[in-house]
Amino acid sequence: MRFGKILNGEELVDFIENLNCSNCKKTVPGGMKTGKSFYKTKEFEEQLTLFKENYLCGVCRDQKRIKSLD
Repeated sequence: MRFGKILNGEELVDFIENLNCSNCKKTVPGGMKTGKSFYKTKEFEEQLTLFKENYLCGVCRDQKRIKSLD
């Protein structure tokens, strides 16, 4: 999964995060990529924290979409 700011032609950095669904707490594989200039910056850390707090697994995300259609 691509995350954060990636400039045109920029080298990518691969990193792994422990992701848990914020709804059902299921553990999800967290292989991610971001731009080298963005990696480990203050903004990166802030966005990653927010992302992890609001992350939904595929099942919970689909359930949320279905409810919003009703």
